[in-house]
Amino acid sequence: MMNKQYFKGSLFHTPTHGKLEFIKDALLTVDEQGIIETVLAPSDERYAAELDQAKATTQLVELLEGQYFLPGFIDLHVHAPQWPQAGVALDEPLATWLEKGTFPLEAKYADVDFAKEVYNDLVAHLLSLGTTTVLYFATIHHEASFALAEICGQKGQRGLVGKVVMDLEGANPDFYRDASAKTAIEATEKFILAVKELGKGVKQGIYPVVTPRFAPSCSAEALAGLGELAQKYDVHVQSHCSESQWAHDHVIERFGKRDTEVLNDFGLLHDKSVMAHCNFLNESDGDIYLETGTAVAHCPISNGYFANSVFPVKKFKEQGLEMGLGTDISGGYSPSLYDNIRQAVISSRMLEDGVDVNVALGNRGVTDSRISVVEAFSLATQGGGEALSLPIGVLKSGYACDLQVIDTKVVNHRIASFGVFEAPEEILQKILYLATKENIRQVWVQGNLVHDKNEGV
Repeated sequence: MMNKQYFKGSLFHTPTHGKLEFIKDALLTVDEQGIIETVLAPSDERYAAELDQAKATTQLVELLEGQYFLPGFIDLHVHAPQWPQAGVALDEPLATWLEKGTFPLEAKYADVDFAKEVYNDLVAHLLSLGTTTVLYFATIHHEASFALAEICGQKGQRGLVGKVVMDLEGANPDFYRDASAKTAIEATEKFILAVKELGKGVKQGIYPVVTPRFAPSCSAEALAGLGELAQKYDVHVQSHCSESQWAHDHVIERFGKRDTEVLNDFGLLHDKSVMAHCNFLNESDGDIYLETGTAVAHCPISNGYFANSVFPVKKFKEQGLEMGLGTDISGGYSPSLYDNIRQAVISSRMLEDGVDVNVALGNRGVTDSRISVVEAFSLATQGGGEALSLPIGVLKSGYACDLQVIDTKVVNHRIASFGVFEAPEEILQKILYLATKENIRQVWVQGNLVHDKNEGV
């Protein structure tokens, strides 16, 4: 059995939303299961003795000057099969993007070898960007979707994987849809059981996810059956909710209710549910999210292309909703949560200031909408863990040891302050805005080293 591990270095995290904590020269002790036991500051009474003990082992990771620990990032919305499409046709209307690109691409995952090639590359790429946990949409195919779960397990990423359901005839292409609600529900149950069995042998955790693509693509029978499965097996649920004007209006026209109400009626909203986008939510919807414990996956880059709006992060955080960030590959072109942290701030400021100069300044935007980069950082870490109801995203006792090692002194990628901006929050701001893949030197998941730039891993 592996001995206790130790990590020594200055760290940044947000134990609660938007509240930054910096601990200089922190010492983390981590148990054999990869769970943080203690986080000690130099002023703590036990610090010196624990450090002496750590130095007497071969299990001490000690950072150099200019290096910092950040929590691993948590991506709440990735369409794994769309990785080959990232950056393609984003100047097209959504219908064109889906019909000419996405659906033909996702249909290719009937070929398991193709699926494995893409998924191996995607998981490794996300790990190299500091993303340690991902909530994945896969496709309608069992074998390919299960292969994604296996690859997450093999590469050391914490993966939550959903086999997609999209059965409604006329709403999906004939070449790519479930044959019926009955077969979709049966296949989902089979997938849940298989991934639960797989997860028993995976240290960092692999989880099955009930995944109706979204209400417009599913029959009422399928939505009801998936809700029953989610409750029967107490598993995570993911879907899209009120993403765009079309989707929002379509659900109201079809069901006579708002998207949130429909998903709730079918038993798909609970404490392990994460709904992507949610741009057209109102306060009444927010109340349902609060009552059920449902979380939002905010996808700021993707929203800029396909959501017809800016999601009001601050408004719904003040209402109390759980929320994290998603890249939404490939509706969002970038697999990096660093890029999405930046865009979350940019979008919030555009919402507050407005964008139409023909409207008077006082009427142009939505007052008090901007968020800080620390708040966006919270969404990528603490918020994501809270959304998934998992002990991740924070560096404290009882949480998984998921770490990024950030080096601000990499040649040609320096993140320098020149002796001017050296307060801890300023250092973090510069990291979040300026870090590249070269600055992410190591990534650890549940105490396991899964990416090492120094060794070319």
